[in-house]
Amino acid sequence: MGPADDADQDALAAEWEAAMDGDGEGEGDGGDQDQDDMAAEWEAMAGGDGDDDEADGDSAAETTRVLNQDEIDSLLGFDDDQEVSGRSGIQAILSSALVSYERLPMLEVVFDRLVRLMSTSLRNFTSDNVEVSLDNIASIRFGDYLNSIPLPAMLSVFKAEEWDNYGLITADSSLIYSIVDVLLGGRRGTAAMRIEGRPYTTIERSLVERMIHVMLQDLSAAFEPLSPVVMRFDRLETNPRFATISRPSNAAIVARLRIDMEDRGGRLELLIPYATLEPVRELLLQMFMGEKFGRDSIWETHLAEELWKTEIYLEAIADEQIMSLGDVFNLSVGSRFMLNTSPDSLIQLKCGNVLMGTGRMGRSGDTIAIKVEESFFK
Repeated sequence: MGPADDADQDALAAEWEAAMDGDGEGEGDGGDQDQDDMAAEWEAMAGGDGDDDEADGDSAAETTRVLNQDEIDSLLGFDDDQEVSGRSGIQAILSSALVSYERLPMLEVVFDRLVRLMSTSLRNFTSDNVEVSLDNIASIRFGDYLNSIPLPAMLSVFKAEEWDNYGLITADSSLIYSIVDVLLGGRRGTAAMRIEGRPYTTIERSLVERMIHVMLQDLSAAFEPLSPVVMRFDRLETNPRFATISRPSNAAIVARLRIDMEDRGGRLELLIPYATLEPVRELLLQMFMGEKFGRDSIWETHLAEELWKTEIYLEAIADEQIMSLGDVFNLSVGSRFMLNTSPDSLIQLKCGNVLMGTGRMGRSGDTIAIKVEESFFK
């Protein structure tokens, strides 16, 4: 090869090099990315056998991934963003047995009546301006309620005699000290002094017990138009464990009351298990028909007075016989037929087909009379 051939080869090599540089600049980052991807793919294929342990470790890490707090709350149904009606998970299963108090519309009317009665009775009891308000009514499990009671508090257990079951009244420390301060002549316009960290004294327990007796009388009066019941005070406890009147998983109704005496007051909670309300459940399911629970005493009194003035016709039956129709047609003036009775036999007194009583026949002047011997309606 001569110098001419060498020059041709150098020119051809320079031309190829220029062509390769042009292709690289045209592809830019995309070409580099493709090359990197291809290199990674070749590396993965080449190192597949050597990295089996590493791959197994990655798969194990994926299968044992730890749930974060949001996922755990969503699984258990404790998500704060969820509505109560949209509960899911374990909480929905646990709460499925709870019955909403809205299924007992008449119970809300009873509690409204209780608030009005307590406003009057507590004013007479404390000789102070007392305002009672109903905060809310909710259904809760009995065990959850005991765990949510803020201590110190007084828990009063009462028994519904006619229903043969128990209920619970809880007074918080603010109400206890306020009642004691009011009943013992505390100065108005100053808040009751609270001394925490000590058990309640005998005087405090006695004064709170008197207040509970007043409330139980009002509670009995609130249920009276619906179903007469006597709420009897049973005992007073300061430890929630000793006030267990139902199983922890049983549902109960809780009515939270607020009692204000100017700048003093506190909260009172009334708990009634659903088992206690079971005897009057059918009555509580009725819709609200007015202040008198669907009864109108004025109309009842008027109806009773008019019924006593109603006139009815009584028939005195001496004997009854079965005769053929031909014999009845053959009866004429002067015909006689024998009765299976005597002058001393009992005469039946009937109103229509209803037997009202029995008596004996006699005479009063020119009129035949019946002396009543036995009356079936007394």
